Amino acid sequence: MIIVTTDFVPGADIKELKGFVKGSTVQSKHIGKDILASLKTIVGGEIQEYTDMMTEARQKAISRMVKNAEDKGANAIICVRLETSAIMANASEIIAYGTAVFVE
Repeated sequence: MIIVTTDFVPGADIKELKGFVKGSTVQSKHIGKDILASLKTIVGGEIQEYTDMMTEARQKAISRMVKNAEDKGANAIICVRLETSAIMANASEIIAYGTAVFVE
């Protein structure tokens, strides 16, 4: 699967538009990681536990978007975007979306 943030795939021709595709996941904080993160805020620096959690969440959302595109018969996704939003105090949604196409 070709995944690009541009509205075209360089060197390829879009032969068919398959439509909007998306994938999402909602991640919540783990109490143990939350305690470690709270301690980290005292001394400063990257909160690796949250970085790892968000990386995993992005990968899940992208994988689900790719599956959605494959189900539509696409071999590429253009105009890909990632967004996050707070669902509740301790949970965030990550969504990946774009336009599924068939390119040659």
